[in-house]
Amino acid sequence: MFFPIGDDNVKGKHKPIFTYLLIILNCYFFWKEIQLSDEGLQNLFYHYGAIPSVVMKGQQIHTLFTSMFLHGGWMHLIGNMMFLWIFADNIEISIGNFRFLLFYIAGGVFAALVHCFVLNGSSIPCIGASGAIAATLGAYLVMFPSSKIKVFFFFFFFRISAFVFLGFWIFQQLLGGWDTLGLKTSETSGIGYWAHIGGFAYGLVRGFNFRARRGKGKESYKYF
Repeated sequence: MFFPIGDDNVKGKHKPIFTYLLIILNCYFFWKEIQLSDEGLQNLFYHYGAIPSVVMKGQQIHTLFTSMFLHGGWMHLIGNMMFLWIFADNIEISIGNFRFLLFYIAGGVFAALVHCFVLNGSSIPCIGASGAIAATLGAYLVMFPSSKIKVFFFFFFFRISAFVFLGFWIFQQLLGGWDTLGLKTSETSGIGYWAHIGGFAYGLVRGFNFRARRGKGKESYKYF
């Protein structure tokens, strides 16, 4: 599996304050999670995770937001925070702090909503920041397609363009999402492919908006 470990950063007048704050908040909430009993953790997920069959009835709508700050295990958390740390800072530096925060939250809510819509009969909570992070990936692909992503693959380190890396990533999500169609929820892998796809689509659209504001469709960023 290709795993990103870094990228080309950009210069800007904004500091990625909210990117770091979101990482801290996610880690803090996970620290609180691991102090719970198994029963307590299950209750937490069912109260604050987005359950498709419930959300699509117009109930517990707040879970579209709260689900973004819950994680199902160490690898779930570490993987999401690694992607957030690598990709989100360039977006925040470029579009501004509060605009980024609103974009991140809206992307996460939209991603969870897409997941609930596609798997509307599921009673399993959807949790994790990956939908919101997928939105940053979609925007990153549009805004920084030529940025070089530092990748770890087994014992090898190399750099590939963001266009190739993120194109391959969303292709995997589309394949995974297609495979879940028509399956019972219990038969799926447990990965929220449709949240990833929904978030990425939202990020693509917003990415074009952000890029147009900066340079009428031209990439005008300085890497360092």
